[in-house]
Amino acid sequence: MTWLNILNCTIGILFSVCYLYQYVYIVIAFVKKPKRFNETEKRYRYAVLVSARNERAVIGQLCDSIRGQDYPAELIDVHVIADNCTDDTAAIAARHGAIVHVRNDRAHVGKGYALKFVFDEIGRDYGLDYYDGYFVIDADNLLEPDYISEMNKAFAAGHRVVTSYRNSKNYGDNWISSGYSLWFLREARELNAVRFQLKTSCVVAGTGFLIHKDVVKELGGWKYFLMTEDTEFTVERMIAGEKIAYCHDAVFYDEQPTRFSQSWRQRKRWAKGYFQVLGRYGGKMIKAIFRGNFSCFDMFMSLSPAFFLSLLLVFVNLGAAVYAAFAAPTLLLPILWGVLHTALNAYALLFIVALTTVILEWKRIRATTAKKILSVFTLPIFIATYVPISISAIFTKVEWKPIEHSVAVSVEELKK
Repeated sequence: MTWLNILNCTIGILFSVCYLYQYVYIVIAFVKKPKRFNETEKRYRYAVLVSARNERAVIGQLCDSIRGQDYPAELIDVHVIADNCTDDTAAIAARHGAIVHVRNDRAHVGKGYALKFVFDEIGRDYGLDYYDGYFVIDADNLLEPDYISEMNKAFAAGHRVVTSYRNSKNYGDNWISSGYSLWFLREARELNAVRFQLKTSCVVAGTGFLIHKDVVKELGGWKYFLMTEDTEFTVERMIAGEKIAYCHDAVFYDEQPTRFSQSWRQRKRWAKGYFQVLGRYGGKMIKAIFRGNFSCFDMFMSLSPAFFLSLLLVFVNLGAAVYAAFAAPTLLLPILWGVLHTALNAYALLFIVALTTVILEWKRIRATTAKKILSVFTLPIFIATYVPISISAIFTKVEWKPIEHSVAVSVEELKK
């Protein structure tokens, strides 16, 4: 089966060519510390936008962490969108000092529609100019006390879109929560921090970002409704030439799923969203790449080649194994050995990514030493499950469904 070995080797080389630059990022992450912003006396007025659907278990702690900021309280308003709630999320948020916007629209479901709703409400009641900037935060998040102060430094430096450092409430719960957590830490430390140092655009990942009012006005509020509205927003900004900044010292925590059924559902939605973004913006991204837009190249690599190359690898080797099993049994063992060899190579590459991330962010990871080390070995398995999840996203219908959150702790309790 020389042809199969050649094909597997060719796909491996393509992987290396596509993602070698990200391993260069890792080297840079070790030799250069993340950029810090200078102190500033400028103080801006901010709105913190929180989309919440049946989040009674965690919404109070989030609001308290916002109210506990070391930034002037009179310059922060918390706007909670109680989005199709059937519990008392709205009442709890109001008791904790939030301005609550109740939304009941089951025809248009998803965070993108909730954000459009609250921007429309703010535009009507206050005017979009009332706030200088808008934070987008998830209901299960917690903010470090200096989070807004640190983001304010980046904002004062002239950056119109700023993302931040995503840590986890429950890193050590199991291999699923640590898989999420470690991948987000990698994105913060080995990707966004390095991108910002290299003066290319960073990537917004769901929550923990800040948008200047001028961007909001240019967009007419919010206009991103694909299943990964954050990725759609990021790609559109990159195509437009906007460079998203990164603030390493602005730390927030979020809760990761612990059940595989939850994880499958969530990542299936993400996979479908990535396909939607590629379908809608892929052509524009390629044109921007040929115009010299490295940010679009970086984002295109994040969205596309890995899955399709993995899919090709799976189907070719699976097909060869089925053929050998029925028509040429003597070839079955060599094929299986080749598959194992390819899988071990992939595991080794992801193991290196996990190990470097844990080394770089050891002090910031909220877990025991044993669980930190264990997560290095389990991350490749977590990432491997993306292959069947993504295949399922192609061939089945995907609907937006909320993820239940239950880790109700304060920042102080988390640090203990």
